[in-house]
Amino acid sequence: MNSHNQTQGREFVFLAFSRLLSHQVYLFLVLLAAYLVTLTGNFMILTLVLLDSRLHTPMYFFLSQLSCLDICLCSVVVPKILVNFLYHQHTISYNQCLAQTFFLIGFAGCEPALLAVMAYDRYAAICQPLHYAHLMRSKLCLQLAVAVWLWGFLDSAIHAALASRLDFCGNHQLPHIFCDVPPLLKIACSDTWVNELASHITSIFVGLVPFLFIILSYFYILASILRIQSNTGRHKAFSTCASHIGVVIVCLGNAFVNYNQPSAGYSLETDTLISTTFCIVTPMLNPLIYSLRNKEVKGALRKILSCWKRVPQNATSQAGLVKRAELQFFAALFTFRTL
Repeated sequence: MNSHNQTQGREFVFLAFSRLLSHQVYLFLVLLAAYLVTLTGNFMILTLVLLDSRLHTPMYFFLSQLSCLDICLCSVVVPKILVNFLYHQHTISYNQCLAQTFFLIGFAGCEPALLAVMAYDRYAAICQPLHYAHLMRSKLCLQLAVAVWLWGFLDSAIHAALASRLDFCGNHQLPHIFCDVPPLLKIACSDTWVNELASHITSIFVGLVPFLFIILSYFYILASILRIQSNTGRHKAFSTCASHIGVVIVCLGNAFVNYNQPSAGYSLETDTLISTTFCIVTPMLNPLIYSLRNKEVKGALRKILSCWKRVPQNATSQAGLVKRAELQFFAALFTFRTL
């Protein structure tokens, strides 16, 4: 008990920062740019779905949920890293570390379930088109979204509760760049078999089951597409699934590598690179994948930009000025996003 109380009053030191001292300025600028691009891209998706009535469909509702998750996942990790780079600090308090672990696992745990729901939506649209409106009715979509968030944070509550019982016996040098369960288990001096068992069990339900569901859904989707006689119809069906498949590969592939390391572990540099890819690069790529390959998203962007062009240049009314200012900001946001 005394050892646990001492642990709560201490700080963790991120060892990864000590290897990056000579490059902190450049890494700060790169991470800041990546973070701004991630926020811009995902807010772009959220804003388009909100403003364009043609995107008020289950597919884009779940896409907006994915963008929200990406914003949250990236924001749990990157601001703290930027602060550490800016002030040359390499530490985080015990309570902040547990909080970061809780939210990181929560948001990361939501994504596989959400991708499985999105796969079911594509299955319903392609394999059951006559029943799609009933299968993906608004109330059910909202219930599925709530279930996804609850599912992810139930997983994180289990891991955070078990992590809070670990003792570190004076070893507070964390071999990582942010707090997560695997690096905490590496430096714990107490028995971690319960944590490891929980990690393996939850990875089956949180990661493997959604992945198998996605594979099964796309097996039926592919069979239905191959039965389509028209080349145009077949191409359209493929194109609606291509973006989702790309996001599934990027998200679940990075998550699998990040949370299923070999028992000996990777080097500190490799560990940091894998985790950075999972928490920073993946959220940045998701809106890029959807915005570049999706005709509806491009159409919504053109519609917003055309509305901006139609606003009179000499608008003098307060409402006109506000509307013009909003559209100018929105157009600038998209211009920055496509650079």
